[in-house]
Amino acid sequence: MILKAKERGSAAQLARYLLTMRDNDHVELHEVRGFVSDNLLDAFFEADAIAAGTRCKNHLFSISLNPPESAMVTTEDFEKAADEVERKLGLENQPRAIVFHEKDGRRHAHVVWSRIDAERMRAINLSHYKMRLRDVSRELFRTHGWDMPKGLRDWRERDPLSFTREEWQQARRVGLDPKHLKALFQKCWNRSDSGASFAQALKERGFTLARGDRRGVVAVDYRGEVYAVARQAGVRTKDILARVGDSNDLPSVDQAKVALASRMTERIKGFVRQSELEASQGSKALEFRRSELAGRHRQERAAHKEAQEKCWIAETNMRAARLPRGFSGIWQRITGKYSKIREQNEREAWKALLRDRTERDDMVAGQLDERSVLQDDIREQRARQQAGLLLLREDVTRYQDMALPERTREPREADRDGRKRKRGRNKGRDFGFER
Repeated sequence: MILKAKERGSAAQLARYLLTMRDNDHVELHEVRGFVSDNLLDAFFEADAIAAGTRCKNHLFSISLNPPESAMVTTEDFEKAADEVERKLGLENQPRAIVFHEKDGRRHAHVVWSRIDAERMRAINLSHYKMRLRDVSRELFRTHGWDMPKGLRDWRERDPLSFTREEWQQARRVGLDPKHLKALFQKCWNRSDSGASFAQALKERGFTLARGDRRGVVAVDYRGEVYAVARQAGVRTKDILARVGDSNDLPSVDQAKVALASRMTERIKGFVRQSELEASQGSKALEFRRSELAGRHRQERAAHKEAQEKCWIAETNMRAARLPRGFSGIWQRITGKYSKIREQNEREAWKALLRDRTERDDMVAGQLDERSVLQDDIREQRARQQAGLLLLREDVTRYQDMALPERTREPREADRDGRKRKRGRNKGRDFGFER
């Protein structure tokens, strides 16, 4: 189970994010513990109010629990993982909340603790929490028998295609998967042995090297999007400069944008718009299927929850009817039969609780299986779109290269003619006087 954590403030913003349905098929508030309110937003307002009595700014500790894609993880497994994290970090008995998210056919959990010790009014120090969470993550993979990612076994083998939120947003703006973008840059880097070959490899895929801020090297695509080459290629900046050379020899970002814009023809732009339109139409059809499936699943869960609540009430009334009242109840208290009946009721109530939880986990697992089938279709379509857009970028460059010699030859011929005429008219120096 991959664990990603962060110390943060802005409790109200975090609560709204955890409860939003914008990018999720399902959102479930599973637990609110240690707060006066059982409403997540009010509970986090309470955490803000308590933290105001201290000097701590990042008074919340938020963590996401992400199991492997093919793993079926029960609610109890998520709870045990959260318990192990708080034991490892010294957050036992601290107020916490657990929210389940389901997205792209996968289920993950967000757990948020308050770091403020209300009795001493001071924040709990979480020193080296990333190293401790790494140990917890490894142990969870071993316990469940999951295949441990290489990067978790050894940080030097971590996924080079990991990307930040900003990189993801940039890739979304240009319609490409961030992993595909990073793979493309890394492929160009690995297959080149000089700055010229690296620039040519990127150029063939629709990117132009340019001089960025602070002497860095960036790449500009035909839309004007700017990419940090070192970050995309997964290498150090000094390695880029060593291969490319002096960045001052490269055009600036503005110059690269102007050059790219001047070389783009309306016909090629039309091809781009057509490809994006087709991709958008395909995405809308799949999005309709996704929203329809999510709506049906929500109705099934609501009906299942209502049936469980009715069953729970009926069973609770049945257990309550066993307890004797009046003089008989007093007598059975004296003889000890009353306590035996109460213990039986408690055992049955616990079994009923576990039964209901198991039934709900089984229903969620079945729905995730159904959702994963649709997700396979979505991945397949995205892969086709990515391939089409990448090929289109190569076509853009190919047409640009075909048109470039003609455009560069015409100004040169005009300059030669102008110089000939100038030599014929002007015998000496031209001081700027009109003739």
